[in-house]
Amino acid sequence: MLRVAVVGSGPSGCYTAQSLVQQDPEVRVDVLDRLPCPYGLVRYGVAPDHEKIKSLQGSLRTVLEHERVRFLGGVRVGGPGGLPVQRLRELYHAVVYCVGAATDRRLGIPGEELPGSWSATDFVAWYSAHPDAADAGFLRGVRSAVVIGVGNVAVDVTRMLVRGAAELRPTDMPQAALETLTASGITEVHMVGRRGPSQARFTTKELRELGALPGTEVGVDPADLALDPADPAALPPVQRRNLEVLRGWADRSPAPAVRRIGLRFFLRPVELLADDGRVGAVRFERTAPDGQGGVTGTGRFVDVPAQLVLRSVGYRGVPPDGLPFDALSGTVPNAAGRVVRAGAPSPGEYVAGWIKRGPTGVIGTNRPCAKETVTSLLADTPALLQREVPGDPVPALRAAGIEPVPWTGWLAIERAEAELGARLGRGVVKLADWDALLTAARSA
Repeated sequence: MLRVAVVGSGPSGCYTAQSLVQQDPEVRVDVLDRLPCPYGLVRYGVAPDHEKIKSLQGSLRTVLEHERVRFLGGVRVGGPGGLPVQRLRELYHAVVYCVGAATDRRLGIPGEELPGSWSATDFVAWYSAHPDAADAGFLRGVRSAVVIGVGNVAVDVTRMLVRGAAELRPTDMPQAALETLTASGITEVHMVGRRGPSQARFTTKELRELGALPGTEVGVDPADLALDPADPAALPPVQRRNLEVLRGWADRSPAPAVRRIGLRFFLRPVELLADDGRVGAVRFERTAPDGQGGVTGTGRFVDVPAQLVLRSVGYRGVPPDGLPFDALSGTVPNAAGRVVRAGAPSPGEYVAGWIKRGPTGVIGTNRPCAKETVTSLLADTPALLQREVPGDPVPALRAAGIEPVPWTGWLAIERAEAELGARLGRGVVKLADWDALLTAARSA
C-alpha cells in the first residue's frame, strides 16, 4: 500500500490528495501543515468579505475528511525545530511539497525599509488572523495610504483600508483587526501601477467592488486613459471590461465622500521619502508607453503623500529546506512535478502548486497542476513500493518532539471560533495567535 505525505493543506495540497485517492483505490495520504489549521491561503489569504471564495473551504474539507486522507497540523518540515526532510522521506514512500510562495517581491528602491512600509502579504496576514502575524501598528497615525500594484491583492487591501464597520463586522476577521480598521483615520488611498490601465491584472468583478463601497468615491485621471495606447477592440474581454469601468469613473464629476480611492497609472516608484523617521510620501517617476508593450521613464517626478505604503507586486517562493531551488524563477526544479536534483528526477520527491510552477493562475489552476504531479507519482509506484516505510508515521513524529494536531483538533478550533463570535455578537471570529489555537485544539 502506497503511503504519501502531502506537505501543505492549501488548495494545491488538497487537490493533490484528492487526485491521489481518486486514481489509486488503496493509497493512504497524510496532509501535513505547519499550522494547526487547514486550507492555506483560502483561510489566510482570501479577503474576509469574499465569502463566496472562502466557501471553497467546504470542498477542501470534503477532501480532508476522506477515509484515506488524514490531516496532521502543527507539523513543521525542515527549519529550526522542524522534522528534517530526509527523516520525512524515510516515513513515506513519496512526499509531495505544496508549500506555495511564502514571501513577496521587493521594490528595490531607497526607503523601502522605513517604518510604515510593508508588503501587502504582511497586511493580509494580520487582518486574516495568521498566527505568525501581529498588529504592527499598520494604521497608527495614517491618513493617506499608497498601494503599489494593480492586481487583485492590491484591490483587496485597498478595499479593506476603507471598509466600514457595517461591512466588516459580519466577516470572520479577528476582533482586534476589526476594531483597528474601523477606527482608522484613513481618508485617501492611492492604488498605483507603473504601466497603463489595459495592462492592469485585476479582474472586473474585483474592480467594480471598489465603486460599491459606501461613503467612498473612486477617481481615475482621464489623462491616464488617454495615454494608454491599447485598442479596446483588440483586448481580451477582462481588460476590455476593466477599461469600461475605469472610463465610467473618469467621466463622472467628483461627489462628496468620507473617503477617496484614486486609481493611478503610468507611475513607477523610485523612492520612499521619510518624514519624522517614517514613511511620509512616495516619489514616482512618470512613465510612458515605449511602443513595445512596456513603459519608459520620462524624467518627470511626482510625490504622493502617504503614511502607509503597501507593496503588492507579486509573490515569490522561498527555498524549501532540504530541496533544490531555482532562485531566478522562485521554484523547485522539476519535471512534470518530479523534483530534479543534479539534472535527474529524485526518487519519491514531488512538487505541486506555486512552488512547482511559480505564483501564477487562480485557485482552480492548482487542480490540473496537482493532477499532473499525481500522474507522475503514480507512474513511479512500482519503484516507490520497493522501499519499506512505517505503517503509521505518527509515533516517529512524536519521537522527534512533534505532537500533530489531528482533524478533531481542528474541529475544536472551529468550535472555539464560533463560540468567540457568539460572545462578541458577530458570528465566527478567527483566533489570532498560536497559544489560542493550540489551546483550542487540545480541548478536543
